[in-house]
Amino acid sequence: MLPLLTSAQIREADAYTIAHEPIASIDLMERASKAFVGWFVNHFPDKKQAISVYCGTGNNGGDGLAIARMLGDHQYKNLAVKIARFSDKATDDFNTNLKRIQQTKIQITEIGKGEKPPVDESEVLIVALLGTGLNKPLDGDYKQLVSYINSLQKTVVSVDVPAGLFSDGEMPPGALVLKADLVITFQAPKISFLLPESGPYIKCWEAVNIGIDEKFIQSLNSPYQAVEEKDIRKMLKPRHRFSNKGTYGHTLIVAGQHETMGAALLCASACVYTGAGLTTACVPQSGLTALNSYMPEIMAVVRRDMEIPEIEWDKFNTMAIGPGLGKDEYALDLMIHILTHYKKPIVIDADALNLLSTHKELWNVVPENSILTPHMKEFDRLFGEHENWWQRIQTGIKKAKDHQVYILLKNDYTIIITPQGKVYFNTTSNPAMASGGMGDVLTGIITSLMAQHYSPEEACIVGAYIHGKAGDELALPNRANVVPPGQVAARLPFTMAKLMA
Repeated sequence: MLPLLTSAQIREADAYTIAHEPIASIDLMERASKAFVGWFVNHFPDKKQAISVYCGTGNNGGDGLAIARMLGDHQYKNLAVKIARFSDKATDDFNTNLKRIQQTKIQITEIGKGEKPPVDESEVLIVALLGTGLNKPLDGDYKQLVSYINSLQKTVVSVDVPAGLFSDGEMPPGALVLKADLVITFQAPKISFLLPESGPYIKCWEAVNIGIDEKFIQSLNSPYQAVEEKDIRKMLKPRHRFSNKGTYGHTLIVAGQHETMGAALLCASACVYTGAGLTTACVPQSGLTALNSYMPEIMAVVRRDMEIPEIEWDKFNTMAIGPGLGKDEYALDLMIHILTHYKKPIVIDADALNLLSTHKELWNVVPENSILTPHMKEFDRLFGEHENWWQRIQTGIKKAKDHQVYILLKNDYTIIITPQGKVYFNTTSNPAMASGGMGDVLTGIITSLMAQHYSPEEACIVGAYIHGKAGDELALPNRANVVPPGQVAARLPFTMAKLMA
C-alpha cells in the first residue's frame, strides 16, 4: 500500500529525511525540483513555447525557482519568473534559490503587495505559490493572483499542490482554488486529490518520487492508504489442481423484483465470473425465466407471492442482499428474516441499505464483519447529511468501528473503511463506468470473493480494484465513452488472470 500522509506527516517525513539521510534541506528541494522537471520535459517537449513560473516566497516558491533554473538548463528559451512578494517573509531555501536564478538570464519580475498581476501571454503557467502547509482559504493578494491566473485559461501546471487546496481536512465552502490542468506532486498524492472536491481544480495529477525515507513513512502508520497493483497481485489466490466447485464456496444473492430483475442478474453473474464455485439467486417467481435465460449456471431459490422462502442457511458461505430488492413491507420482512437467521458476514447493498437507514433497529442484527456498499446518497441516508467528503470519511471511521462492519463508499476513488480505522483508496476505474448496474456488479464480485475465503477486508480491496481494472481494460485502450456493467462482469476472469500471471 502507498501511505497517504497528512500535511503534518509530510513535514515530519521531510524533516526525518533531512536529519537521517542526511541531506541539506536545499538539496532535498533540488532533488524534488529535478523530479518535477524530469516529468515535465518528457510531456512538454516544445522548448520554444513561452513558460511563466509563478513563485511564492516559501518553500513551494523555492521549488518553483529551482524548476525555472533547471528548465533553462534544459534549453527552454522563453522562461519568465514572477515572484509574489506579498510580505517581507521568505524561507532560507527560497532565498538561496533566488540567488541561484539571479545568476542566469531568466527574466524575473516581482509582484508587490496590492499590485495587479502583470499581463501574461505565456502558453504554459507553472504555479508554485503555496504548498502543503496551507490551512486557511486564500485571501487578499494571493486570492487576487490566483483568480487572475484562473481567468487566463492557459495550460496550468501546479507544483505539488494547487494554491488554495488543502492537502487534507475540510475545505471551507466557496474557497478559491487554483485550477490546474496537471499537478506534479511529490512522493505521493495528497489525500484531497482523491476526493470529489478536488474535481473542479485538478484535471490530472502525477506523483514523482523524491527519495523521502520510505521506512519512516511506513512507521508513521497513516490510516490513509492508496491501493497499488502489487498489493492485489499478492492478495489474489490462484486456483490449484484437484480443487472443485466446493473449494470456491457457495453464495446466495437475495435481489430483484419483477421490474428490477436486471440488478439481480448483474449481481449474480458477477459472482459467477469472479469465481464462486456455486451461485444461487433468491429471486421472485416472475424472474425465473429471465435468470435461466441470462445465465443457466446460476441456481435459484424462488420467492413466491409474499411468502418468505425456505433457505438452507448452512449451504451458503456468504450472501448479498439488496440489489433491486425494493423497499416495501415484504422486502423488509425478508431482510429481517435473513439478518435474524444468518450469522455470517453479509454484503448489504442498494435497497437493503435504504431499509437499514429507515429501520435503525436492524443494526442490532447485522452480523459483525459485514460489508456495506453505499454510494454518497445512501451513505448520507444511513448516517446523516454531510457537507463534504472529509466529513464522510470521519463518520465512516466512527461507524465502521461502532458497528464492526466494513464500509465501501463508492466514488471515483472508492473508499474502503475498516472497523480498525484503516481507510483504503482504490486507484482503478474511469468515467466510462458511470452507469446504472455497475454497483450491482461490484456487490457480486465482493460476495464471490468472500465465498472463496477472502477476508472481508481483502474482498473489499481486491473487489474494488478488479472491478475498476476490468472497466479500465475495456474503456481506456479503445477510448470508449461508456462501458456497460455486463461487459465489466464478463471481463473479470481475464482481468484476474492477467493480475495473477
